[in-house]
Amino acid sequence: MDKNKDIFGKAIAGYYKEKDETSITVHSPDFDNDEIPVAYLFRDFEEMPKLEQEALKLCKGSILDVGCGAGSHALYLQNENKMEVKAIDTSSGAIEIAKERGLNNAVVQDFYKIASERFDSILMLMNGTGIIGKLDNIDDFLQHCHKLLNDNGQLILDSSDLIYLFDDEFIDSEEYYGELTYELSYKGETSDPFDWLYVDKEILQKAANNNNFSCEIVFEGEHYDYLAILKKV
Repeated sequence: MDKNKDIFGKAIAGYYKEKDETSITVHSPDFDNDEIPVAYLFRDFEEMPKLEQEALKLCKGSILDVGCGAGSHALYLQNENKMEVKAIDTSSGAIEIAKERGLNNAVVQDFYKIASERFDSILMLMNGTGIIGKLDNIDDFLQHCHKLLNDNGQLILDSSDLIYLFDDEFIDSEEYYGELTYELSYKGETSDPFDWLYVDKEILQKAANNNNFSCEIVFEGEHYDYLAILKKV
């Protein structure tokens, strides 16, 4: 997304500092507009979906929380589980608020530019595969994750199979049905378009195996969403 507009950061700061409940609007050429209530980004453990609760329970050792937003997942791991967590986001506004909320190690950083650090767990939630962008990028993504993980390290992420949204004609096209393009808007500002990927379980498992990971589906939700844990082999 366009970092200069920092849609998420402005919405998170507005809610935290001024109790402004203006939602973030998600635009896609393939679907009707959707709304993200900013309060949802501040949920505590009891308010989180079962999938997210299960993901947090799987975390171990040193943790990298990618796309941390307002820091809710990382704060739970830090405060309730006393874990070592580094939380990153490309949104400077979100990181500022995450720090104000008490997150000890929150950094404005691009996941793909991390080079020398190593972790026991990488956590990616709220469609963690979205960061891949396009299906053609999945091998590069998994290879980068592999480099960032210690021996016996694990990647914990979620996604959804969007096949139920499309008819057979679209599915038979050359484009993968999980490749979407989004724009975000908030209070009259709109981000540049960005690619966002949803991956079905079979493709994720095959890609994982091709890149020296095992892949286990550990939770499945009611809306074609699932939680996967990939371990280095």
